[in-house]
Amino acid sequence: MTTTTAPMPALPADARDRLYAECARAITEAGAARESLFLSRLALLLFEQVGDEDRCSQALADALHELPMPSLSESLSP
Repeated sequence: MTTTTAPMPALPADARDRLYAECARAITEAGAARESLFLSRLALLLFEQVGDEDRCSQALADALHELPMPSLSESLSP
């Protein structure tokens, strides 16, 4: 038996922009030494909210797909 779940609704653009900025501020507050730990912890907490292992695995794959390299200007900053 195969079960399908309805897609989760997308965030409105303004909410997505606010959350992106809030996430960027939180990453900065965590600091470079704890950035990976913060992002992993955030992902785990969000995965628990989603409650669907397949969706969470797909989100990880989607995030890695065509992940851009940091820009050259960013890597040259002091």
